[in-house]
This record gives sequence, structure tokens and C-alpha cells, in this order.
Amino acid sequence: MNSTSISKVILEVKKLNLVFYPQTYRNDSLRDQFVRATQNPLKFLLKEPERLHVLKNLEFSISQGERVGLLGLNGVGKTSLCRAIAGFYNPGPNIVKVEGKVRAIFDTTMGIYPELTGRENAELLAEFMYPDVVDRAELIAEALEFSELGPFLDTPFKNYSNGMQARLCLSLVSARPTDLLILDEVFEGADLFFKQTISQRVLKMIHESGAVIFVSHDPAQVKEVCNRVLILNQGELVFDGSPSAGYELYKKMDPQSAGQFQGLSKNSGS
Repeated sequence: MNSTSISKVILEVKKLNLVFYPQTYRNDSLRDQFVRATQNPLKFLLKEPERLHVLKNLEFSISQGERVGLLGLNGVGKTSLCRAIAGFYNPGPNIVKVEGKVRAIFDTTMGIYPELTGRENAELLAEFMYPDVVDRAELIAEALEFSELGPFLDTPFKNYSNGMQARLCLSLVSARPTDLLILDEVFEGADLFFKQTISQRVLKMIHESGAVIFVSHDPAQVKEVCNRVLILNQGELVFDGSPSAGYELYKKMDPQSAGQFQGLSKNSGS
């Protein structure tokens, strides 16, 4: 094969495991701990720590030009995987490798100050999302115009409806492409009219970015945006292939049985 036809690898994940220890976040008082220790000292001392194995030995890579839909029922580890890739967690050396810059959007209201105006929040968000952009003032002006919020831009963000909040944040999020773009259900909360407007802008950004991970429960969005699908089930990668085959498999997952497949074994393929 001609080397020029081989796409650049943007993301490589090798043997990714993510384990949380719920007891670390328990708010037990000293009295509660003392009572448990006196009731059964041996059990208290020898008890194995609780472990929540969120991601289990995941391995995959994403190359330039790939737009990967990440599917799975709620609670299977999709957002945890995206956060690990974005650097929110430290799974260990050489487990997650990214070539270039990552922009990850998990919540369109993240980093928002409700008391500030929409315009003031836009300026703060732009500093956070585009620290290296030279023409940031121009970027902000274009995004605010696209949001169509008009006079509401100079009113407190806390007075915005959910749809208005989504308009402001999505307009900024979609202003520039990046090397690896992660979008985790970013269309939630946007009103129907603006969804139709923003979708074309987001699609343009997606196609101009190096590679994309797109999390959504909407099959129409996945089919429109993605050329590859990964499916997670109980923290494991159970499918890696085409969007059409992936969605057919996803429909057979049973939410009443902790995400088990209905009459199917684990699958992988295109």
C-alpha cells in the first residue's frame, strides 16, 4: 500500500482501564466508622475496598478523517471514556495518546457564571476554549451574531431559557475546528429551530476537524455525522464497525438487563 494513502493516527488507546473507588467519596462521620469498627473489627480491617470498574481493557485507534459515533446505554462508560481521552483522568503513561489538540464539550453550560451577561460569559468561554486563537474578538463577535440572541446578550445568563443557553454555548463551541473534537450529547436543550440552524454549522466544524468522537442517542444524528461506530457495554468495547450495523446492534441492547444483548453475543466488525 502506498504510504501516502495511510491516514494519520490522531488517537490511540491501549489497554485502558478506569476504576473508581466509591468509598473514597463517602461522607461517613468518625462516629459511623467507629460503630462499624466496634461491631465487627475483623471485617472492618480486612474488608476489600469497593471498586467500580468503569472501563475495561479498551483498545482502539482513530485516524484523521474518522468521525466516530460512541453508542451505549446510560451508565456504560461513554462519558468516562471521553473524559479520559480529554485528560480529565490519568489512566497511566502511554495508555491514551493524542496527536494534536483536543477540544471536548460535555456540557454546554460548563464554565458559565449565571450572574454575568451572555456577552461576558461568551468572552470567558472563548478564553477557555480557544486560548491560542489570535483573532478571538472576531471569533466571539461572529459567534454572538450567529446565536441570534440580540438584546438578550446583555442580560444575565441566569434569566435565559434552556434553549437560549444552548444557543449561546453551541455558537461558541462550533466556531473553530480542532485536531480531535469530542462532542458529548451537545444538542441536548437546544430548541428545535436552532437545532436545524446549528446542525449545519456543527457539521461543517466536524468535517474540518482532524477526527471526531460524537456521543448521541439519536440514530439520525449518528448516521448523518459518523462514518464509524463504537459500542460500549458494561465498560467493554463490544462493537467497532459501520454506523448502520452498529445501530442495528445497539437497538438489540436490553436496558432492563443492564445492557445485555437480546439473544446476541458480543459483536465486532464492519
